[in-house]
This record gives sequence, structure tokens and C-alpha cells, in this order.
Amino acid sequence: MRSFISRLRHERRGSKTESGLGLQEALQESPQQRHYRYRKQRGVNLGSWFVLERWVSESPFQGAAGSGQSDLDVAKGLHAKQVLEQHWDSWITPSDFEWLSARGINTVRIPIGYYHICALDPSILTGTDFDGLQHVYEGAWSRLVTAVITAQSFGIGVLFDLHAAPGKQNNDSHSGTSSPVISFFNNKFNMQLAIRVLCVLVTNLIALRAHETAVNNIVGVQLLNEPHPSSHEKLYDWYRDAIREIRDIDSGFPIYISDCWMTDQYADFVAHLPSSLALTCVDHHLYRCFTESDISTSAAQHTASLADRNAPFPQMFSRASEKLAASGSGLIVGEWSGALNPGSLQGTVDEHQKRASYIRAQLDLFELYCAGSFFWTYKKELPGDQGWSFRDAVENGIFPEVMGMIPVKDYVGLSADTNTRKVTARNVASGQHVSYWARFPGYYEHWRFEAGFDQGWVAAYDFFTFDRAGQAAVSELGFKGCIARRKAQGHIRENGRSNNIWEFGECTIQGGFPF
Repeated sequence: MRSFISRLRHERRGSKTESGLGLQEALQESPQQRHYRYRKQRGVNLGSWFVLERWVSESPFQGAAGSGQSDLDVAKGLHAKQVLEQHWDSWITPSDFEWLSARGINTVRIPIGYYHICALDPSILTGTDFDGLQHVYEGAWSRLVTAVITAQSFGIGVLFDLHAAPGKQNNDSHSGTSSPVISFFNNKFNMQLAIRVLCVLVTNLIALRAHETAVNNIVGVQLLNEPHPSSHEKLYDWYRDAIREIRDIDSGFPIYISDCWMTDQYADFVAHLPSSLALTCVDHHLYRCFTESDISTSAAQHTASLADRNAPFPQMFSRASEKLAASGSGLIVGEWSGALNPGSLQGTVDEHQKRASYIRAQLDLFELYCAGSFFWTYKKELPGDQGWSFRDAVENGIFPEVMGMIPVKDYVGLSADTNTRKVTARNVASGQHVSYWARFPGYYEHWRFEAGFDQGWVAAYDFFTFDRAGQAAVSELGFKGCIARRKAQGHIRENGRSNNIWEFGECTIQGGFPF
């Protein structure tokens, strides 16, 4: 916590953020936007809705060209426009959002390709693999807008993920084409075009705030899905360029980046970005079913490696989470599942129980260290896959019936009882704080600790009592480091600099713990 407080002291003296604004410049966010963006995200991926994956939904590939494995194959196949629009209109409907909301899901991650926004600017397809296919995808954007508005009507936020970038950022078929060749990182045109695509997307998402149905539920945009860079330095440079361009459009727009399965390193990268009050979040994907090591490890061992807080992976998550919170950022798991390789289940008497325990261990881990998580995927065309289909997992009892905290009564405002609880909790925390630091002679300003606790409590309570919009569960403050950083900056503005600002910052997060 002290690391970002020290940065704030420096910035108070006149340094600038990457957007050219001093940190004292408040971000312009409505309460609704703040609620959607920074609550704990309990989510699912709406996989194979726009970026198609044949193992998830087979039907759209029936008339596909070539190897029949990618969006490009479908787009070049028989009756492509009709096939795709029928799929977009039927794969996810309002009833799906209603079902998700009733089970505590408050955010969805929607994978898209650059070609899905060509209706906004047809020229983005020029010189790409999808050149000449605008007519196939021109109906995608209006459906994405409808998806956002429908999600909002059920209290669900939306994270857009650029799953398929120009030239492919990885060699998988879900990056747009069936070619195994990655030509994103060695092609300046593709890298610049991807930033342009992201800027077009963000500009039009921002414009939705003025829609007749004011859109406030965009939680952010993920710059790339699972990139396989030829050089991490090259990806770092591209990330910096993309972040700068987007923040020039909206200095407060939340941005998510993939960690390339190198969480420590990318947490360091984010921690050393130019200071900003805006959220830059690191996304990790957690699967334990693909490698030889995964296959030879039993389900019980996989579960234990996640449940044991002293094991390497939880320790890594703890480090990264603390580092990101200290820089005002956060960590999410953008993809995870209950899938285990048959090799991991060999000899298992109760496969149902083993899979449920594995899912529980992941959820507990995410609860400790992450601001959100998104199960891959919401559903599959063929029912019954409890490892990969969230809907099947819930309906078969291996996933909690409802995510998050279920209220026993509605709360309106800061009640006298709640205020009493706040004062009691603050006094206990303050007493422990004062007692601890009394062992180390020096000058302290413990009143800042109490002020920070109150700020953290009120911030958390605001999320806890925010209008649920029909959601089954209440909202919880998720990106605590981001909110704490903003509160600390405001505290400095109102109370001046001090070498003891760290006391305020430490306690701002503590104040949110009771919720």
C-alpha cells in the first residue's frame, strides 16, 4: 500500500499521468458506472456467440469453407450472412441474461473479433484476412449494442474482449482464421490497425452513454486475448501505445490486459505504468487439463495445489494481487473451468464430488486474491459437459446455485445500526494499529488511519447497498486497490502531504473488509 501512496506524494508536486492530467483531476464517472466497473465481478464468458468455436457450437460450421474451424471459414462458406445472423439472434437471448442474473452472475465477458465492428468503419477490413466480407459482418455491431442494453436491464456488466486481432495474436482458430501462422507481432500494419480497432470500439461504447437507454454497464475492454508474442518487450510496447491512445479518448476508461501466463511479470509491468487513477487490470487464464503435467496429476492433487495457500500458485496470486492493489490496479481470472483431463480422474470413485471440490478450490482462491472471475463458458450446444458448461455445472449441482452474498433484507442508506458497527470496527482496528506501532518510536498521525477506515467502510457500503436491478446477490467492492488509491489522492488534496499518508492508505482497504 505504501508504494502507491509514495507515488501520490510525488504526483502531488506536479507530475503528470499518461493522459497528461494531474492525479488531482477527478475522473468523470456516474455512480452507476463506478458500481459496474469496480464491484467484484462474478462472471461467465459468452463463448462462441460472436467469435465461434466449433467444439462449443457446431451448427454454424455446417456450411463452412476450408478446414471449417474458424470465423473466416464460416464467413467464406455457404449462406454465411444468414447463418451468422441466425446464430447471433438465437445463441444468447434475454432469457439467458435473466437466468444468469438469478444465479448471481453480474458480469459477462464477450469475445469479439475486429471484423465484428466493421459496420462502424468498413475500412478496418481493408488489407486483412476479412477484406471483402463486410456484408457478412455488418449486422454484428447492432446486435452487440442490443446485448449490452439487455445485460444492463438485468444488472449485468459487460467486458468486451478482442479475441481475434488482425493477423492473429495466437495460433488458435478462435483468433479468426484456421491458419497456425501468427502475423500480428511481426507486422506493423496489423499492430497499428488493432489499436485503431480498439479506439473505434471504445469511442462507440462511450457514445452509448447518450443512448436513449443510458448505457452505464461497460466494465472495460480487454486489449488482446491470450497473445503469444515473439517478444514480451514488443507486447509491452504495444500495450503502452494502446493504453495511451485509449486514455486519450477517455482518461478513465478501464483497460484489461492478458498476462501471457506470466502473472508476476505483467503485474510488474502494470505497476510501473505512468500513474493514473484509471483501472488497468491484469487477466490470467487458469486451466489444468491440457499439458502432460496436468494429465498426470490427479484431481485431488490439482485441488490441493489451489487450496493450499502456501503452494506455489496461490503464493504467486498473492504476490501479484498485492502488487497490483498497491498500484491501484487489480487481478481477474478471465477464463477458468471445471474441466479435468480423464487422466486426472482415473480411478476416481465419485467424479461428481472431485469436480465440485476442484471448482470450490478455484472459487475460494479467486475470492481471496481476485477482483473477479469468468467461467469458460456459459453453455455448449450439446448439453451435459459439466466441466466446460456453466449452465450444466449449475444444474447438476457441482457449482454453487447462486454466486455471491444473498441479502436477507434490503438496506437503504447508512442506518444507525450500520454506523454503530462501523465505529466499533474502526475502534478495534485503530487500537490494534496504535498498539503495534507503539513498539516503534516515531512520529505518527493515527487520525489518518481512522479517516481511511471510515472512507473504506463507506465505499464498501455504497457497493453493498447499490440498486441490485433484480440481481440475486448484492454487489461487493472488488477493485479495492483502485478505490483506495482514489480515496488517498482525495485525502492528500484535502489534508496536505505527509510522510504518514501510508496510515490512511493501509486502513482504506481494511475498512472494506467487513463487507
